Amino acid sequence: MGRDDRPTGRPALPGSSLNAARRARELAEVRECVVDLLVVGLGATGAGVALDAAARGLSVAAVDAHDLAFGTSRWSSKLIHGGLRYLARGQVGVAWESAAERGVLLTRTAPHLVRARPYLLPLTPEVSRGEAAALMAGYRLGDALRACAGTPRAALPGPSRVTAARARGLAPALRARGLRGGLVSFDGAVVDDARLVVAIARTAAAHGARVLTRCRALALAGDGAELRDELTGETFAVRARRVVNAAGVWAGTLSPSVELRPSLGSHLVLRPGVLGDLRAGLHVPIPGEAARFALALPQPDGRVYVGLTDEPLDGPVPDVPVAPEADVAALLGVLNSVLETPIVHADVAGAYAGLRPLLAGEGRSADLSRRHTVLKGSDGVVTIVGGKLTTYRAMAADAVDAAFPSAPPSRTARLPLVGARGGAGAGVPARLAARYGAEAAAVHEIALRDPAAAGTLPTGVTVAELVWAVRHEGALDAGDLLDRRTRVGLVPEDRAAALPAAERVLREHAGLGGPPR
Repeated sequence: MGRDDRPTGRPALPGSSLNAARRARELAEVRECVVDLLVVGLGATGAGVALDAAARGLSVAAVDAHDLAFGTSRWSSKLIHGGLRYLARGQVGVAWESAAERGVLLTRTAPHLVRARPYLLPLTPEVSRGEAAALMAGYRLGDALRACAGTPRAALPGPSRVTAARARGLAPALRARGLRGGLVSFDGAVVDDARLVVAIARTAAAHGARVLTRCRALALAGDGAELRDELTGETFAVRARRVVNAAGVWAGTLSPSVELRPSLGSHLVLRPGVLGDLRAGLHVPIPGEAARFALALPQPDGRVYVGLTDEPLDGPVPDVPVAPEADVAALLGVLNSVLETPIVHADVAGAYAGLRPLLAGEGRSADLSRRHTVLKGSDGVVTIVGGKLTTYRAMAADAVDAAFPSAPPSRTARLPLVGARGGAGAGVPARLAARYGAEAAAVHEIALRDPAAAGTLPTGVTVAELVWAVRHEGALDAGDLLDRRTRVGLVPEDRAAALPAAERVLREHAGLGGPPR
């Protein structure tokens, strides 16, 4: 991969490229000006706030102590769901908002990243006929919400009941004995939650937002913040007319009046083939829990993600949470309750955990509301907490409305994210099309022009994708490349195998090798 290679291809959206050079330039700019809005946190919600405000014509600086999607936003189940569980709990408003926002992502803003996926609930002896009828009624009610939200049936098919033979055709690993059939429903899924955040942040940049990673907020005030450049250690002040704290589970460390009760959700990463040719996600009822399911979610690379626990987190909030062994055992136990051949710990290639930024309340963390809340502190800082990945856009709009009540209305419900407009082009591998949309041809062109960039890494990632991430997606180190832009790092041995290629790309295209994180 020669240094004399000229950058190939262009971003689908002018001005959307994030890279080390742009970061340095814009970091210098924010020290000298007053921005309308400073956003702290660049997960889905913070990036969404930056996009919403920039699209309304406000000047924006958005910072994160680490990287895009470093925290909770990359540890989800990858579901863009209609809130059926919330409907079952009587939280109609939360369910409606989820259904509406799912439709926005599926049909308008991110159809290249979010698609409908089938999910099978096996009717085992543990699911009574009455429970099956109630579950199907819930699925139909959820389908009615879909229709009310304006999401076409073509984008999200309706539920159905299938025979036992059909259920095993969708999930061959299911136990045959006692299987009466299954309930099939459809919901949304994002190909990669971290890639969704990158698309949001880059779209914000295209609208003029200054997106600054490795920039830690040390203290917030209503008119700005003290920041530290984590690459140099230098501290400086940024002045702003308004400040939004979108730091998720870390929001309380910056706004002490905000009381959070973080909840930890763990997932397993199963090796390819462990569950056979799994053609639908699985909903597996959790014994003793009403309207709660474990999920088995097949991925394009053949792996399967299994989740999701919901346990309170005690003590300090870690930068990168770890899935407890008890959660691993619990998830294996629930999944094995419906399988012909139980899976064992050796079938688990990796595990990950994320933290939900829930407002403090009474009862179990699993029962706390997922409704988001906008809080305004006595210092004037606006904090947005709660919610979930599906509703990031509505959360962002509410936060900007609270910060700038007289601003023009939000435009983001009809604003396509980078890569959403236009096809991937002829001859582009399907894997790239699913992850890059209209930019897939530009990524593929890098591999076509440079044989070294055509090399393939674990999970099918190409070196060209690493090059693209450094040039256009703001990747500054090996952790950015492997753990967030490509997700190779979900499995430790894959990460180790891909690390030399990531470090080589950084040396040749950014001059920012450094220790991996």
